[in-house]
Amino acid sequence: MLSNTKRTEIKKGAHKAIYEQEALYSIIDESLIAHIGVMTNNTPTVIPMLAWRVDNHVYVHGANNSRLMRLLKNEASCCLTFTLFDGWVLARSAFHHSAHFRSAVIYGQFATIDDNKEKDRLLNIFLEQIAPGRIEHVRLGNKKELSATTLLAIQLNEASVKIGASGVNDEAKDLDIPVWAGILPYRTVVGPLEPVSDLADGIETPDYSTAYPERWFE
Repeated sequence: MLSNTKRTEIKKGAHKAIYEQEALYSIIDESLIAHIGVMTNNTPTVIPMLAWRVDNHVYVHGANNSRLMRLLKNEASCCLTFTLFDGWVLARSAFHHSAHFRSAVIYGQFATIDDNKEKDRLLNIFLEQIAPGRIEHVRLGNKKELSATTLLAIQLNEASVKIGASGVNDEAKDLDIPVWAGILPYRTVVGPLEPVSDLADGIETPDYSTAYPERWFE
């Protein structure tokens, strides 16, 4: 079960709150984009970052001289949000239009991964998540590259999940309005692969569809 703290309590639309840990994991794994909110010089700042999950931690990486990396490295309190948009709900009245979505909010502080061997392992896991089997063929990070990279981890100890997936909520007085009502689905598809123009002859197109079973587009 997810944590239940003052910061993670969902008050508006509480019926959309989900408390299963797997729901949190699935949103993070599908999104792979974390919007990270921090305070800098008394100013709120939100920056989107590539992010991935391994077990109960989320990882982000960036250059050592990144302002955000330096700030998070100092264990600044922060908030991460992940959002997946799944479609529009089209009602008979303008007021009752809404959306299908899946969202997650995480609070906490990042810790730094300093060991280059551990950095390499975790970065390779990320590469395998987006393109299974790729680490067997590409050049992996070297000592210089790994040393120039800041890798941070945040534990998923304080998080909330909200999912909107209900149907049209028309009022009884609007049911006779002669207009179409229903769901306008929104889907993100992945593929097909687009090769670079200087690809050498004889290189076969890899198959990464296993990472995106329901979203892969032939």
